[in-house]
Amino acid sequence: MEAPFPTERETAAGINRIEGYLLCQAELRRARIEGEAFASRMPWLTRAQHEEVAHLYAQDRIELSQKVLRAIADRCVELQEQYTARYESLRQRLVCLSVAALATSACLYAGAWLAFR
Repeated sequence: MEAPFPTERETAAGINRIEGYLLCQAELRRARIEGEAFASRMPWLTRAQHEEVAHLYAQDRIELSQKVLRAIADRCVELQEQYTARYESLRQRLVCLSVAALATSACLYAGAWLAFR
């Protein structure tokens, strides 16, 4: 028996997970490269010290990236909430205006019907 094809949502979620993994790996690689570059600017360090400085730099860089990413994600949630609230407000105004226009049209029609009958 064949497995059912994944839905569009499941496919998108899978692609997002893969993209997130690849972005994370790229960030880890960049942090290690920058850590090595930073430690290389200190030629007086022993090999063990060089490795420790490079590792600590990379670790700090990764923590900073995580903080920035969390801040961006939090801001995205805030913006989504703001936009949703604004959309609901605009939709409510549009419904009210539509009802008012319909009521006005009905009154005008009734008035015209009574006047010309």
